[in-house]
Parts: sequence; structure tokens; C-alpha cells
Amino acid sequence: MSGEHAELTSGSVLVAGGGIVGIACSHYLQAAGFEVTVIDHGEIGGECSHGNCGYICPSHVAPLTEPGAMKLAMKSLFNPRSPFRVKPRLSPALAWWMLQFARRCTHRQVLSAGRHLQTILEASIAEYRSLMASEQLDCEWEEQGLLYVFEHEGPLEAFAAEDRMLTENFGLSAARIAGADLPDFDPGLKPGLAGGFHYPGDASVRPDRLCSSWVERLRARGVGFREHCSLTRVLREGNRIVGLETSQGRLAADHYVFALGARSTLWSQQLGISIPIEPGKGYSMTMARPEHCPSHPILFPEQKVGVSPFEQGMRLGSMMEFAGYDTTIPPQRIAQLRDAARRYLVANVDGPAEETWFGWRPMTWDSLPIIGAVPGLAGGYLATGHNMIGVTLAAATGRLVADLVAGREPFIDAAAYAPGRFS
Repeated sequence: MSGEHAELTSGSVLVAGGGIVGIACSHYLQAAGFEVTVIDHGEIGGECSHGNCGYICPSHVAPLTEPGAMKLAMKSLFNPRSPFRVKPRLSPALAWWMLQFARRCTHRQVLSAGRHLQTILEASIAEYRSLMASEQLDCEWEEQGLLYVFEHEGPLEAFAAEDRMLTENFGLSAARIAGADLPDFDPGLKPGLAGGFHYPGDASVRPDRLCSSWVERLRARGVGFREHCSLTRVLREGNRIVGLETSQGRLAADHYVFALGARSTLWSQQLGISIPIEPGKGYSMTMARPEHCPSHPILFPEQKVGVSPFEQGMRLGSMMEFAGYDTTIPPQRIAQLRDAARRYLVANVDGPAEETWFGWRPMTWDSLPIIGAVPGLAGGYLATGHNMIGVTLAAATGRLVADLVAGREPFIDAAAYAPGRFS
């Protein structure tokens, strides 16, 4: 396990938020010698950590702030079926967020943010490989890469240009697969598709099993997990946190890590810092594993939908909807997942759903996570803002948070992810 030979530290840490990022933080903090308790208002490993597609994708170095992103966002205002949608609503926070996002939709920003993303992406998959070797987590870890598949030639060629940009600027390269060869590469794909790109360095997990297996290991080591324990107030004395008021009473520790995902922005005032996160809603539908299930995790960029094959199931998911803290699962969105996958897959995608799901991704306007000490508030740390790649970045985030809390030299440069950058 990475960091296990480092000098151990004593003290206690409360981690608020029991998603994959909070779980990862608790792992590395416990390994560093801290007494760790994790609280969550719901179930540990629930919400956005439960029903996502489970990609561990260092190929995702390109931030969302790419040229043309705002044009798509504006068009989506008038199209309720758009897979990338900004739902019209009166929200000054969303308007400000979109303005800041729009300012960063430049090629220069893609390169700048992409380099910072690549640092933590590569660190995270290295941590995961170490974890899988040492912990033997029961989570369907696979290293088959990530396959991007296109129905039409135009989008395929546009992606080819993006792949060249990734190769030239980040050293990432995919294997291009002709449409006629796709059914041989993965028999789960229909003939007649335009083509695809395969990034061999990516991996995948079943995210709910990753969370449950990891938590089981950590419980055995003494990490405390409190479910249905809602954070209600951050207790402060001057510039120091002295406790957390929760639905299960007051809790105190030496250090406090806030891994609250898309809800982080709701705690800006109590933490005394700007946390400009908007919830980016995604959906998924999981069914029993069908006959002719694809063997690779696959993305269909034209539809902004992905498919994840599991040992006992298949998941269709993704999309991006800026609709605030909306808790509904519109039937048309689940139908849209099926309709999109039907265009590409041999398998019958109309089987009964074992689970339909939504999750709020914590979206930052610069596409970078927020990791580090809260400026001017002793004892407080943020681990949030992981956008669409929270599962991917969790391991590196956990190690980085443990380094910072323990006062060690961070294993990667953390300056680009610092919470104070929004002040």
C-alpha cells in the first residue's frame, strides 16, 4: 500500500462525506496513523459513488472547458432531450458559474488545465494499481482500456483531431479501429459503425463493489463509519474548527476533511470560502447481463452515453444535466439511455431495469478538483470538485489529503487544486 512505510502520525480526523473520495481519504489517513471516523447523511458509498459507469480513465486529460462547449450549452436550453443540458432556471450562482466556465473555453485553457489533470490522473491510476495488488479489493477491476465508438464519419474525424491533440500535447495515443474491424475487436458491437478509438491505459471497476469492499477492509482496521449522520453545523472558535454538529450529536477531532461532493458549495459560508460547484446530474440504468454483452467498457460520444459490462450485469449511463439539486429520474432519460445504446450494441437493451439511478457530479468551472487546506481555517481541508472523474481521482486525492493533514511533502504538486484559487 502506497505510503505504508512513511512515518506514522497520531491524532484524529473526521471525514464528512462517505462517497468514494471520503473512503479513499480515510484509507490513506488511517495508513498514516490517524484515528479516522467517516460520517455521511445517507449510506456510505451511496449517491454519485454508487451508480456511475466505473471508469478509471487517465485518458480523460482534456477538460470540459473546450472550445465549443458553450455553444452546446446554449443550444441545450431549448432541447429537453439534449444529452448535455442546461435547464433554464433563475439561479445567480449558475449564471456566474456559466460565465466563468465560458471564459475558460479556450485552447490555451485546455492545455493548462489538462496538464494539471494529467498529473493527478496518472498518479491516481498508479495508486489504484498498488491498492489492487495489496488490498485485493473485490470490485471487478479490469484493465481492458476504454473504447470510444462512433456511428458517423463526421464525429469520428472530429475525435481523430482531438486524439492528435492529446498525442502531441500529452503523449496519449489511442489505437484507431476501422468500422469494419469493430465487431472483431468487441463482438458486442454491431456491424456498420463508422469506427472507434481504444485507449489501452484505462481501467474499470464496478463502483458499488469498490466502495463496499474497501469499506469492509477499513472497518476491520478500526476506521469508524457513521451512516445517516447529517452534518448540520461547523463549530468554530475564531479561525479554528472545534467540532461538527450532526444529527447524531457533536463530534470533535484534531482535523476535519470535507468530502461533500456536489453539496460542498452549500457549506461555503460556514467554512468561510468560495466553493463554486454546480451539480451536474447524470443517470444510469443497470440490467442483468444480456446475451452478447460487450466485453469492453465503451463510450458513445455522439450520444454522451457509456456502457459498462459487469460480471452479473450491464450498466448504461452518463449524460450531463445542469438542473440544480433535482432528485427526479424522468422516464424519458432512462429511455434515452436505451435508445442510444440500441444504435451500437448487439445485445438486447430493453430488458427490465434492476436499478435506475441519478447522481450529482461536483462540477467546477475550471474542470480541476478542489483539494487542500481551507485558507484561514485551521484544521479544515477540502476534497471535492472532481467533476465527472471522481472514481478515477479518488485514490490520488486520498493520498494527497493524507500528506497535507500529516504535514508531509505532498507526493504531487497540489498548488493547482488549492481551494483558495477561487477567492
